[in-house]
Amino acid sequence: MKAMIVCVSVSHGNTKRIADAMGHVLEAPVVTPEQVDLAELSACDLVGFGSGIFSMAFHPRLREFVRSLPKEDRGKAFVFATSGLPEAPFRPYTRPLLQLLQQKGFEAIDAFSCRALDTWLPFKPIGGIRKQHPNAADLEAARAFAEGLRARIHTPSRPA
Repeated sequence: MKAMIVCVSVSHGNTKRIADAMGHVLEAPVVTPEQVDLAELSACDLVGFGSGIFSMAFHPRLREFVRSLPKEDRGKAFVFATSGLPEAPFRPYTRPLLQLLQQKGFEAIDAFSCRALDTWLPFKPIGGIRKQHPNAADLEAARAFAEGLRARIHTPSRPA
């Protein structure tokens, strides 16, 4: 299985830590959108897309990158996020990115999120919320999620 993780981690490195944990399990490089080789992306059986959550949405760099991809037949994809607050049922942030990935030809198969240090404006005066996250349990949950994905993907690498 050929995999890649596309990650935007800008505030505290939380999302990169989660991406690295998943990347280790999936034997996948963790790259920024600017580092993606489109031919290599097209050859992947599984691609993860993740960032911290900003105003209840994935980081604009990640969203713009996915929007810029040409539509073609692709492998499977998942999304992952770190955020100070849980995903609100009335304004989900994973669903729009999963739908966009499907429009670009991916089979969007799953989503993962965990709490992480958040110093967004209202939380800044108190030094942020979720100060101890992601912690060891969060990293283990990310690894378990990646192991589950790996077990579900039984296809050999697609030819480039």
